[in-house]
Formats: sequence, C-alpha cells, structure tokens
Amino acid sequence: MSETEKKDVTGLDRSLEGYKEKIPLVNKSTITWEKELIFHGRTQRGEEIDYDAEFQWGCSPTETLLLSIGGCLAIDVVSFLQKMRCEISTFRMDLSGKRKPDPPQYYKSVELVMHISGENITEKKIERAISLSQDKYCSVYHSLRPDIEVEVIYHIE
Repeated sequence: MSETEKKDVTGLDRSLEGYKEKIPLVNKSTITWEKELIFHGRTQRGEEIDYDAEFQWGCSPTETLLLSIGGCLAIDVVSFLQKMRCEISTFRMDLSGKRKPDPPQYYKSVELVMHISGENITEKKIERAISLSQDKYCSVYHSLRPDIEVEVIYHIE
C-alpha cells in the first residue's frame, strides 16, 4: 500500500503506527478470590483492580466495562485529533450505561458525553475521530453485543 493510499481525506494515517501497533494480540490476567464476593484482578503488566459484588471494597465488573468502553474511545479520539493537528487543552468524558433489569443484566445502551477544549478543534474533526474509533479501531466497542446502542455526544468548550 502506498503512502497516499494509507491516508484518508483528512490526511489521517490509517495504518497501525503508534500505540495500536504495540497492543499485544493475547492479554492475560489473573482473578483471585479474596473473601465473600470480593476478587482481586491483576493484569499481565501488574495493574490491579478489586471487584466487589456488594460495592463496598471495589468496582463491579460492569462498572469497569463501562470505563473500558469510554477509555478505549477516548484514547482513539484524542490520538486521532492530535494527528489532525488539534491542540487539546482539556478532555473529560461522562459515561452512562442502562442495563437490562433481569439476568443477564447486560448494557442495553451506553451514552458517552465528551467535553473537549483546545485549539483547531472542529465538529468535523471530532465526528471523524469518533467515526474512526467506532467503525474500525476501538477494540472494546467491537467486543460488545451488536444490539447495544452506543451514543457519543460531544461539546467543544
């Protein structure tokens, strides 16, 4: 593929150069039962998180799933905007997930609201970055059930 074929209309490089090429193809983690319904999770790189079904000592797995959806999309969007020569001053995302009331209580819908400020940020660039993440690059988003509605809203501040 030639260099011009790797670029889209915004000039954004569509190859996996950068952080995406460093993502391991196999992830390994360990979950250890601590007591009651409390578990300790540890990633292959040593990052740790506690899970607690009763919400006293740690997160629930669905809370971290919601954060993972937002985190994956946020990383993509900020990375793509930086490649589009945007200078980001602030970025915050508010996340909300609505779950099915009966088991399995999976997310029926997720709303992600981005608040972003900086220089050279336009609606067109943000929409392009969101589209690239949702359509192609966000591995968490693409690991979800296909019937989950994910809405991304943004505010340029």
